[in-house]
Amino acid sequence: MTRYSRITGTGSYLPPRRLTNDDLVAELATRGIETSNDWIVERTGIRARHFAAPDVTASDLGAEAARRAIEAAGCTARDIDLIIVATSTPDMVFPSAACILQDKIGAHGCPAFDVQAVCSGFVYALTVADAMIRSGSARRALVVGAEVFSRILDFNDRTTCVLFGDGAGAVVLEASDEPGLLASDLHADGRHVGILCVPGHVSGGQVLGDPLLKMDGQAVFKLAVGVLEKAAHATLAKAGLTEADIDWLIPHQANIRIMQGTAKKLKLPLDKLVVTVDQHGNTSAASIPLALDHAVRAGQIQRGQHLMLEGVGGGFTWGAVLLKW
Repeated sequence: MTRYSRITGTGSYLPPRRLTNDDLVAELATRGIETSNDWIVERTGIRARHFAAPDVTASDLGAEAARRAIEAAGCTARDIDLIIVATSTPDMVFPSAACILQDKIGAHGCPAFDVQAVCSGFVYALTVADAMIRSGSARRALVVGAEVFSRILDFNDRTTCVLFGDGAGAVVLEASDEPGLLASDLHADGRHVGILCVPGHVSGGQVLGDPLLKMDGQAVFKLAVGVLEKAAHATLAKAGLTEADIDWLIPHQANIRIMQGTAKKLKLPLDKLVVTVDQHGNTSAASIPLALDHAVRAGQIQRGQHLMLEGVGGGFTWGAVLLKW
């Protein structure tokens, strides 16, 4: 009998501190940085984001999202036999955020590791978990995207600091006799490392280079729409389906113009696009599971529907996953 994987529970968590564009504009003004709500909304679609408190880590956010996903799946942390955390902002150099999260939720003993593919991280992690379940290496996986991007923002650069937020999303992926995750398509092209990166590292107890986020927005935009369309079509082809079979497009929540551009290239009406970027900002690897959980709990997503998840991020990485809910 062929072994598949299906999502049985979703969860998400946002830190309490919510900053509207006006809140952020006021804070930036104290630094002599001028911007406006209209400028941010017009270029990105973002109206608010959440920032974690200084003592709150990615694993803290991820653990809360994980608990909610586990509850939704009707199981316990002891039932989890694989943990994968997608993050670019781990708690420390090592051990992994996954190991720290594992301890916080009480799921001791199972394999736990991080995946680093920046904003594509959740798509990568979900694909790895599916492969491990299909191979028989795991039966019930916890896949988490968790980020505290506020820690790596340059608040003297208005083109980037207004874009990002903190948060976490999680799913429980279980072995199934019926197909759930139908197909995926992953890629990377290291020639584009410089267009989105944090070019710093720790050496001898000091930070070498620049530990703050750098982005060439125009270059990212140009690459993103094209590669996301190709990844979606490749994934559909692997599953033997077409654009018309997509019930919901759940893309990485980076920029409303990129998201709408991708939907149009896939000939999807915009009412099939799940949008949370306006309230969450860009939460990197957390954005797709955050948006998925929002749509599930809002009753938008119904069993039997096809969901296209896709992300693009620094590396340059990109990929897509097609699910039957």
